[in-house]
Amino acid sequence: MDIGQKIRQLRILKGLTQKELADRAELSKGFISQVERNYTSPSIATLIDILQCLGTTPAEFFNDDPEEQIVFSREDYFEKQDGKLHNTIKWIVPNAQKNQMEPILLNLESDGETYLDNAHEGEEFGYVISGSIAIHLGSKVYKAKKGESFYFTPDRPHFVTSKTGAVVLWVSSPPSF
Repeated sequence: MDIGQKIRQLRILKGLTQKELADRAELSKGFISQVERNYTSPSIATLIDILQCLGTTPAEFFNDDPEEQIVFSREDYFEKQDGKLHNTIKWIVPNAQKNQMEPILLNLESDGETYLDNAHEGEEFGYVISGSIAIHLGSKVYKAKKGESFYFTPDRPHFVTSKTGAVVLWVSSPPSF
């Protein structure tokens, strides 16, 4: 694992400069630069401080599990056509038929943030009716646009944003509003 590169990616994802991260972690800009280029290694205590400033935990940072799929496009949908009944069923999240959820409708303003939620038990699903959104899940961000759906277990703080405005059908189980 390239620790410096991963710190750099998280810093950029959070929209921070090296100086801003250094100030927050009470370090020098030069030290952050050296860490990101792997010229030096931070102590464990310093690394924990840096990670905290980047909004992540050591467990999340060092997790090498394969990336889970959060956003699903039309290519991921499963479709079943019944010629006898002349209907079509589309599962827009694979294997989601077994889930119990409660729907809500979000109308996001441009440059708006909504539905800030702490980690909790359950499941979250959404379908973007119009516009596009960024799904912030822990320290990761996933993009979804009109016609795409998303699904995740809300075991990390999460929220959605939109730069252009969006309408989203959001389903949560158990309800957390």
